[in-house]
Amino acid sequence: MQLLTVGGARGKAKTRRSKRFLQSREPKLTEGQKSSMIIRGGNSSETVSQALKDVYALKKPNAVLYKRKNMVRPFDDSTALEFFSKKSDCSLFLFGSHNKKRPNNLIFGRMFDFHVLDMFELGIERFVSLRDVKTDTCPEGTKPLLVFAGELFETDREHQRLRNLLTDFFCGPRVSAVRLAGLEHVLHFTALEGKIYMRSYKVLLKKSGCRTPRIQLQDMGPSFDFVMRRNHMASDDLYKTAHRQPRGVKPKKKKNISHDAFGTRLGRLHMQKQDLDKLQTRKMKGLRKRRGEQTAETAAAAAKAPRTDE
Repeated sequence: MQLLTVGGARGKAKTRRSKRFLQSREPKLTEGQKSSMIIRGGNSSETVSQALKDVYALKKPNAVLYKRKNMVRPFDDSTALEFFSKKSDCSLFLFGSHNKKRPNNLIFGRMFDFHVLDMFELGIERFVSLRDVKTDTCPEGTKPLLVFAGELFETDREHQRLRNLLTDFFCGPRVSAVRLAGLEHVLHFTALEGKIYMRSYKVLLKKSGCRTPRIQLQDMGPSFDFVMRRNHMASDDLYKTAHRQPRGVKPKKKKNISHDAFGTRLGRLHMQKQDLDKLQTRKMKGLRKRRGEQTAETAAAAAKAPRTDE
């Protein structure tokens, strides 16, 4: 879809439908679900084509698959990717290509303001497709559980940025709560000896004899063995700008409210000093004062009072 032109001014709408379309593209305080575009390069192998289809199957329905070949070189010129991003309103992309120098190549990337923010080039050394694993798959649109294992994801700056990008790419829809039966899909990433292993599992809930079921992971596919190649990372200033939140989204700080290590909400109340003698308690028959009965304070006051002779 392209923006309508009215009277030579780009971006102005003359119908209600086009006006609603332009309003849907405007910046919002609360960001919606991110979409991904999956693009095949001018030269691609059977492995790359099938890998793109499998990733598209995991990302549906929040993904757009470009079936035609596109002569694009993201690291040399990203103009075409930025055009596709603005056309399909996608902030994430996966580009697949194949050549003699870099065989079976996948590029994961994301956009900020319709410009490339960062991207990582991963080479496929081993690939097991969804069609090669004869097991049941998860329903379309299932939110996966992401697991990252390996010291490099904690210490190395490039792997840390790659982990952030993969989380952004595969996280799925944002939800406030997840039920146990809803955990059906697990994506496991392992960084070891310069390689990244991606595995996809289906969660099976088995009987355990108690209330909590026994968890069993079943290989579902696809599976990848990646090797790190080139990367393009945004500068620290641009990366910080991309993560900046508007004022309307930031939660307001509430006074005298804190949380402990377990997430329990603690509050502090400031009250004036109370006189407990005037405190109104529950009226009971046993607490009523009888006639002729004096309290200790009344008796002491009567004893100290001076006697007067009439």
